[in-house]
Amino acid sequence: MARPDETRRARQAEAMQHRLLEVIDALVRETRPHRGAAGRPTLDARLDRDLGLDSMARSELLLRLEDAFGTKLPETALMADTPAALLEILLATPGTDRETPPIPAAADSEPVEGTPVAADSLNAVLDWHLARHPDRVHLHIHGSDDTPRTLSHADLARGAQGIAAALRQRGSRPGDRIALMLPTEPDYFIAFFGILCAGAVPVPIYPPARPAQLEEHLRRHGRILTSAGVRVLITVPEARHVARLLRAEAPRLSAIVTVAELAGPSVSGGANAEPPGASSLALLQYTSGSTGDPKGVMLTHGQLLANIRAMGERLEVSSRDVFVSWLPLYHDMGLIGAWLGSLYHAIPLVVMSPLAFLVRPLRWLELIHHHRATLSGGPNFGYELCLRALTPERLQGLDLSSWRVAFNGAEPVSPRTMQRFAEALAPCGLAPEALMPVYGLAEAAVGLCISPPGRGLALDRVEHETFTTRQEAHPAQSHEAALTFVNCGPPLPGYAIRIVARDGSELPERREGDIEFRGPSATAGYYDNPEATRELFDGEWLCTGDRGYLADGDLHISGRVKDVLVRGGRNIYPYDLEEAIGRIEGIRKGCVAVFGQLDPESGIEELVVVAETNVAGRAQRDRLTRAIREVTVDIVNIPADVIRLVPPHSVLKTSSGKIRRTATAALYRSGRLGKPGAPVWRQTLGLAMEAGVQRTRLHLRWLGECLYAGHAWGVFGLGVVLVGVLVLPLPRLAWRWRVAHHVARLAAMLAGLRIERHGVDRLPRRAPCVVVANHSSYLDALVLTATLPRGFRYLAKAELQAHALPRLMLTRMGALFIERFDPRQATRETDHLIATVAGGDALAVFPEGTFRAEAGIDDFHMGAFVTAAQAGVSVVPVALQGTRAVLRGREWFPRHGRVRVHVGEALQPTTGGWTEAVRLRDAARSFILAESGEPDRGER
Repeated sequence: MARPDETRRARQAEAMQHRLLEVIDALVRETRPHRGAAGRPTLDARLDRDLGLDSMARSELLLRLEDAFGTKLPETALMADTPAALLEILLATPGTDRETPPIPAAADSEPVEGTPVAADSLNAVLDWHLARHPDRVHLHIHGSDDTPRTLSHADLARGAQGIAAALRQRGSRPGDRIALMLPTEPDYFIAFFGILCAGAVPVPIYPPARPAQLEEHLRRHGRILTSAGVRVLITVPEARHVARLLRAEAPRLSAIVTVAELAGPSVSGGANAEPPGASSLALLQYTSGSTGDPKGVMLTHGQLLANIRAMGERLEVSSRDVFVSWLPLYHDMGLIGAWLGSLYHAIPLVVMSPLAFLVRPLRWLELIHHHRATLSGGPNFGYELCLRALTPERLQGLDLSSWRVAFNGAEPVSPRTMQRFAEALAPCGLAPEALMPVYGLAEAAVGLCISPPGRGLALDRVEHETFTTRQEAHPAQSHEAALTFVNCGPPLPGYAIRIVARDGSELPERREGDIEFRGPSATAGYYDNPEATRELFDGEWLCTGDRGYLADGDLHISGRVKDVLVRGGRNIYPYDLEEAIGRIEGIRKGCVAVFGQLDPESGIEELVVVAETNVAGRAQRDRLTRAIREVTVDIVNIPADVIRLVPPHSVLKTSSGKIRRTATAALYRSGRLGKPGAPVWRQTLGLAMEAGVQRTRLHLRWLGECLYAGHAWGVFGLGVVLVGVLVLPLPRLAWRWRVAHHVARLAAMLAGLRIERHGVDRLPRRAPCVVVANHSSYLDALVLTATLPRGFRYLAKAELQAHALPRLMLTRMGALFIERFDPRQATRETDHLIATVAGGDALAVFPEGTFRAEAGIDDFHMGAFVTAAQAGVSVVPVALQGTRAVLRGREWFPRHGRVRVHVGEALQPTTGGWTEAVRLRDAARSFILAESGEPDRGER
């Protein structure tokens, strides 16, 4: 006979089981309503394969279970595969009052003076810190308990030297690739730097989420290990049990070891490896995860440091900042952006594991609160996960007022998610200006486009029809039916971005195309993969594989050229999954399409599987659906959000038999997927007519552009003739300028160039002055001449004197030729300029000296401002906007457009010294930056 306490415990367990299944059933019905009446979940049902709960849904499940049972679940709960496993954890977990134990605050550290600007490697960066503040805490690592472990710079260096000695003792040589498959814990950081200290190259790969997946996980990673030629894998102890299997997958692998083995007492020091330099390979960053063809981005020490320095400059970071991160350390954003960036700038870094974040996303916000963090962020799904977990009770006492940079990147940014996040956390002190969409990629190390702090979420709403049919991003007059794109900011200092058409020609601003970049951290290519490396480069530019457009120098992402899906910060490559699903009995091989579908509510990209089959019976189709779900979980670790079984010939293909994913996705979104099509003759005729219309549109558009360009150059040519006939023969310079002004206005009007003038009355009518304007196109001089009512003398480069016609015209118009490359001659010419202005003439100067195709205001040369200060005349800043779009860079193909000319207040010098000249320069440049709409491309 059972005892009363045993009976009571049995009843409690039964009640707990009933409540658990109720909570799971409610979540499944909310998350996957298309499952229909599939019956209540059972204890043995698989959460992923049978119930279709991906990692985000399971995180939501744990939050609901904590509320339902008044408990705090451990991180291991996220690894539970079935309700039975969850029940076991619940039974073993005591109830709690839900109060979160206080987190020990990081001890305030004295600010660090300077940064390791002379360091040419990550090793040298750590040495710099060791020499100045070895005991300063570098890392606060939050594990499963609430007491963080700390690592100082000395702790990190000491542990790394031990690992390095053990690796050398095992035969590791400089340049060897060593894989690192560890969770977020102190061992990871020590092992990473141990590899660097041994002169080897770390290859981070992500650890398995669940022990049950270890064998399959390592099988899939065999391709990465083989691609990188990895000799040693540093990993968790459990991986030792499948060492033989892994060596079969990666033949070059000679050892699988743990950090404990490498740091054992038997390790002796041995000779140190030669320290790496800026050109030494520092990291192989694999972009494809566990699927697709592995591509290891090669990044040198110099490239990593260049990107870290550029990001630090843009974000205005210092050692007074505090960074909180849950980002995976195998991902570039977590590894380089969070950890190595914090190391360089002496920023205390507070880390928690991605698994802990998925279990309890609000812990992220709690850490920001307790550590008074200023920097943190992650992919869009992280913000969405927090929003799902937020309740008024959970916001009590949360203070996020210290958070000044909340970056969002690594996957498409949802404006709605960011707006909801800002609104939900505004009561906690989160400033909307802290939100910061960013753009980057592993091929650039990590960061490429980042806005200056304080801008907040900036959105660009464009006309839907114009963008989808002509790929032109015209600002929408109304928000209704407009497309909204997130502003990711300008390129980092020292980087450049361009947008190119499919034929390789560069596109002007607000034209969508393929995004290419160049910069000091651009990779040299993929390791041991020359074919992929060739595809990466377009001359000196690198192809990102993304599409977008520039507006006022800021990048806006519109989509991806490649078919890769992004979920939870990981890439999913359709081909492997399509191939695996095609092997299921009952599915037509080679007739499967996998693509993404953006959920407008959450901003998360859903995984859609479309598979052809001849099976008609309900039970058989349910079996196929379950099989597809199981294969999807096996291959990409998440279930498919939508599975569509369709009749044969529903999945569209090219003539060579390749899957047309984009076209099939369009059919799915239109609701026409799998429906009987029109007769073949009608489809053929329709396609022919549609193709004909498209070709006609393209030809007409090209013809129109060519006709306009020819017309514009005809007008400009006529203007030159009129200047030669009517202007140059006139005896007085003032007369010549008055007629040239009217000729330029007439030429602009006839060419369809609309010029808006603002503040022209601020220009001194008769007094001498120095006019300074930004320079972005060959049209700038024509626009200034047509806009400003008085005459002035241009400064022209001395090289133009070598050409007879330009020399004659410029000389007659009073231009002064300047030597740009001989400092002694330039000094003499400055004296001549001062005398010219003192004599009553006005000068017109482009202080940037020249122009480039990329948007931006360069640094200003000092000559014009020294002249004004010493001559005691005013500087008049003039901002030109739009000439770059009409005649881009050094092209000779003008386009329709509108130009805006804004004349600023005259700046009066008070003294004649250098300091006053600098003040005039800075004031003029600030005005031009503000009114031109161009980004700051200067070095300051």
